[in-house]
Amino acid sequence: MKLVELHILQSFPVSCLNRDDVGAPKTATFGGTTRARISSQCLKRAIREQAQKMSPNLYAGNRSRLIIAPLADALKKHGVAEAKATEIAKTVGDYLATADEAAEKKGVLKVKTLMFLSPAEVDAIARELAAIVKKDPKAKELQKGVAKACKSAALKDAADIAIFGRMVASDHSLTVEGAGLFSHALSTHKADNDIDFFSAVDDLQPQEEAGAGMTGTLEFTSATYYRYAGLNLGLLDDAAHLGSLTRAERNSVVDTFLQAAILAVPTARKNSMNAHTLPGYVLGLVKDQGQPLQLVNAFENPVRPKNGLMEASIATLKEHHKLLKEIWNIRPLLEVAIPDKPLDQFCKEILSHV
Repeated sequence: MKLVELHILQSFPVSCLNRDDVGAPKTATFGGTTRARISSQCLKRAIREQAQKMSPNLYAGNRSRLIIAPLADALKKHGVAEAKATEIAKTVGDYLATADEAAEKKGVLKVKTLMFLSPAEVDAIARELAAIVKKDPKAKELQKGVAKACKSAALKDAADIAIFGRMVASDHSLTVEGAGLFSHALSTHKADNDIDFFSAVDDLQPQEEAGAGMTGTLEFTSATYYRYAGLNLGLLDDAAHLGSLTRAERNSVVDTFLQAAILAVPTARKNSMNAHTLPGYVLGLVKDQGQPLQLVNAFENPVRPKNGLMEASIATLKEHHKLLKEIWNIRPLLEVAIPDKPLDQFCKEILSHV
């Protein structure tokens, strides 16, 4: 398995980047102590949005329950009458992700589960089905047309589907195993949530009337996190993923992924807490053999600060990685790190080995 791996250390100040069901920052127990946590799902969403901003033509997928209207619009563009287009789109939506009949009664056309499609796939589905519609098809013919159309689109504009994956329970031929690998981010040290008591002033309250307009509490944390992101290059390059792209396009996909994975930050409470920071350390590895390997066990014994948590975390990560290489005979093709190299040079060196 040929892999690119990123091992990232990043400190965040007062923040609540990923909330649980009661609005508190997520936590986990690791090494017998409570750690601050950011879920991989949360991080993947941030990375995907960052990648779409950086390379909108290559990362154009949309994951939504509202797929029926775009399908109907595409069918109309390919010459299907409006009423027929909506009917066919509903049939396709029901096949892919089960139509939401309760929502339709309220005037909203949607499906019950999120479906990941790219614009090229939607257009290919519409073009294929528009040709079939002329024959007054049965539902099974439409279903076969959907599968054929999605495969013909070949994810040319959907690197996000290739990397983050797609599950289609009704048609496993449309399921795409994600080439990306992501960990939950865990603090390198013991971390407890704190409570922020706040009060808000009522601007129109009479001066003689004392007291705040409202009071309340919010939970927050601050921590130095370790997180892992990887990319299975062999899977990424196969025919069902990005095999139809040119070498330059594929390298652009990888470059965008590297930068997005390093720079993306979840946007929860981005205005009230503004926790957006940059990593303090990034270790990049390219491997031509072996398996994906987190370095999180460097922090199974929580870091205790001497000159801050970041410095101690970097030293602990480097020592743990060195030990693993010696014991398990791990031989990466490339090791490169930020801040030893700036971001553009870091990415350039990795791309030269993939």
